[in-house]
Amino acid sequence: MKLAITVDRDVHAKVVRAARAEHTSVSAWMTSAARRALLARDGLVAIAEWEAEHGAFTEAELERARKRVFGPKMRRPAKRRPA
Repeated sequence: MKLAITVDRDVHAKVVRAARAEHTSVSAWMTSAARRALLARDGLVAIAEWEAEHGAFTEAELERARKRVFGPKMRRPAKRRPA
């Protein structure tokens, strides 16, 4: 399927460089990036649905999840903003 999009000049240059660095086409790189973005979006929706039913995750639960995902020595991501 073909999709024509317009991106800012700086984004275009970064995408072209990233695709080149990964030895792939811009189309393949953009498809992969879109898949990752959609997966993240679906995950955030699932978390919101779970929290709506069960309540917000505690800070201790979030810390355990961070360690599981990023490992104990990885730089910790910024905390989520309240909804």
